[in-house]
Amino acid sequence: MPPIRPVFLALSRNLFTMAAMARETLVDSRQEILRTAARLFQQRGYDATSMNDVAAALKLSKGGLYHHFQSKDEILFEIMNHAMEITQERVLGPVRGIADPEERLRALIRLHIEVVLSPRDREITVMLHENHPLPPALRKRINTRKKDYIHFVENLMSEVQRSRRGKGSVSPRAAAFALLGMINWIYQWYKPEGNLQANNLVPQFTELVFGGILA
Repeated sequence: MPPIRPVFLALSRNLFTMAAMARETLVDSRQEILRTAARLFQQRGYDATSMNDVAAALKLSKGGLYHHFQSKDEILFEIMNHAMEITQERVLGPVRGIADPEERLRALIRLHIEVVLSPRDREITVMLHENHPLPPALRKRINTRKKDYIHFVENLMSEVQRSRRGKGSVSPRAAAFALLGMINWIYQWYKPEGNLQANNLVPQFTELVFGGILA
């Protein structure tokens, strides 16, 4: 008969491994639900997409879907929250380390355009298009994160104006809204097969900012 302690330790390790695998499966399932829901919201619109539609696309029962998310509002909030995480990771994170304000702004323009045009980040276009259906409490949380980003861009515009000793009459806040409005609207008219691609959009938008808004 094997000693009790080694058997107990082996059983504990197996249980721990099984629990970890279950957690990973749960996380993967949630991420797959969010990716699928983001695709459906983008294609059909939030109001026209039901929980049944999301469950059917995933080949899940409706009960299986509700095991992960309690409502369509919760799914939309998590999609938008993930979109802000993408923005934090791929735009704000890289540009914060750039000392020169003009180079920081040029990098922000390029990275923000790349995120909006990324075909795998449908959460971004859902966030840009479907904010209002959220309940007020959840919408306030997303809007707080959006405002933080706007303030970052506004402060950056102010730094660039000071560094250029410009005498333009455009306020940093108006400049920030103008830039973000231009970039965030790209998803409405952009076509992958069109003449305007990311490699020529970036220099043109950069020139619009430095040669126009900040001139």
